[in-house]
Amino acid sequence: MTLAENPINILIHELSKLPGVGEKTAMRLALHILRQPRDYGQRLARALEETVAKVRFCANCQNITTEKICDICASPKRDRTTICVVEDVADLKAIEKSQCYRGYYHCLHGSLSPVDGIGPEELKIGELVQRLTTQIETREIILATNPNVNGDATALYLSKTLKPFDKKITRLATGIPIGGHLEFIDQNTIARAMEGRRVY
Repeated sequence: MTLAENPINILIHELSKLPGVGEKTAMRLALHILRQPRDYGQRLARALEETVAKVRFCANCQNITTEKICDICASPKRDRTTICVVEDVADLKAIEKSQCYRGYYHCLHGSLSPVDGIGPEELKIGELVQRLTTQIETREIILATNPNVNGDATALYLSKTLKPFDKKITRLATGIPIGGHLEFIDQNTIARAMEGRRVY
């Protein structure tokens, strides 16, 4: 058996592909799995197999689900007039956890990043455009991409792409966090807060 065929090396190699996991962390994770009772590794393998086999993208919003349509899109209690566009499922979950939004979502599964070779075709932008041609009740599209270079570029691209639909397009406000102190906040955040100030 060569080093490349060694199951431990294969496991470390696959774990190191996870975001934020380097080779050393992958090795620690692999050793942790091996130190557990045998059924732990088997349960982990089954969970991965079931996830890959059963989880899919919602046909409507691209959220992850085990059904054709996710629970959010299937709910009759949601506000049909708004779509909140997020970069990934973690962002969707964060907004849901805040309980401040009751409309629908659209998950892009990334943001524009020419350096990494990620253009509009790699994101779920086409699905959003297609959705807006059929969902005539939508009045507002909230661009909830992250407040960084890639997120801003994505929001700008979306605002131009979606303009022909004649919908209200808004962007999440950014600025000083609640409980923050100005002296500890970076200059870009202060600048954004100043630009986005509102009548009090």
